[in-house]
Amino acid sequence: MSTIIYESKEKVSYIRLNRPERYNSLNQEMLDELLHALEEVEKNEDKILVLSGNGNAFCAGGDIGMMEDFAEKKFFDTVMETVGKIAMKLYLMPKIVISAVQGSAAGLGLSLALAADYVIARENAKLGMLFIGIGLAPDGGGHFFLKERVGVNHAKQFIWGLKQLQAPQAKQMGIVDVVTELQAGEEASSFAQKLLETPIQSMIQTKMIYHRAQKDTLQSYLEEEHRTQWELRNTEDHKEGVSAFLEKRKPVFRGE
Repeated sequence: MSTIIYESKEKVSYIRLNRPERYNSLNQEMLDELLHALEEVEKNEDKILVLSGNGNAFCAGGDIGMMEDFAEKKFFDTVMETVGKIAMKLYLMPKIVISAVQGSAAGLGLSLALAADYVIARENAKLGMLFIGIGLAPDGGGHFFLKERVGVNHAKQFIWGLKQLQAPQAKQMGIVDVVTELQAGEEASSFAQKLLETPIQSMIQTKMIYHRAQKDTLQSYLEEEHRTQWELRNTEDHKEGVSAFLEKRKPVFRGE
């Protein structure tokens, strides 16, 4: 079964993360398939991309099962480079990108959702960075995307806070743009059709003027996140965070 479902209909591209049994957590195979799907979308004539997740979550973040493999630097570098390419593809996509958040968007999943031009979330959705819970810092451009939406101070405190916001709270903060009672994918599809009735090419040009000017800044953030994650994964706090997660207990951090 493919971990990514891609289709194009009515001038809208749809990419759905498809590991519902794992809350769409991202492993290497899924990341590779997602990057390939984005490359296909980039080449087509559609003007809008909707990114969503099948099942009860948008995306729970990076698959915890990859943590052991990250001990090998080559594997770690390959995965982080793919994550960076995905974030850059989403940010520089010459289309309007909509993320449809159903259930939870956490960690890397939230970083990818925030790369969109519009974030649509069902009213009971939960959004959180949560990296600090396993002694890591955001990746996938999460620092950059949060800073763009809420400013540096709010971004820092949200990252450090180890909490998930309900969609209405996230909208007040500026992380979510539209809160809906409907299924997030349904609302995003309807929203996309309304956008197609506007001078959307003008919208896309405005987007690209802003985003191309920020390309080097985003790349710098991605490189810093790559370096930082490698440093942090070798800390005692990270090892304790992962152990506590797997053992379903509260971690005991020591700042080491």
